[in-house]
Amino acid sequence: MPEMPVVWLAVIVLAALIEMATPQLVSVWFAVGGVGALIACLLGAELWAQVLIFACITAAALAATRPLAKKMLAVKKVRTNADRYLGKTAVVTAEINNTLGAGQVTVLGSVWTARSSDGTVIPAGRRVVVESINGVKLIVRAKPKEK
Repeated sequence: MPEMPVVWLAVIVLAALIEMATPQLVSVWFAVGGVGALIACLLGAELWAQVLIFACITAAALAATRPLAKKMLAVKKVRTNADRYLGKTAVVTAEINNTLGAGQVTVLGSVWTARSSDGTVIPAGRRVVVESINGVKLIVRAKPKEK
């Protein structure tokens, strides 16, 4: 069919335009498959062979590059030095009361605003474990009292 080179060229251009318009990798593999099919077409391959080549090259390109591209383009969590407090034991220096928006702990020599993870009131002097960090507040849970 004499119009097939134009069809494959249109597939390549359309896939490239979609790829440029999106922030993620979504259609580059179809452009690569289209190039393979266009070459097959120009070499005189039958339509069924062109479609098969397009599908195989597209699938191979996707399988070969998607995991690598996903890893390279993944948004990485920026770790901060505050992460060192996670899992550490802290001492409540001002009663933690989520309802009143009050509470303070000392952990590794630093004073932090704190909130209870389960909403319970935790009295001053009690030991707690840091579960997470929410902005500038430590989210803590009371440690079981030692015997």
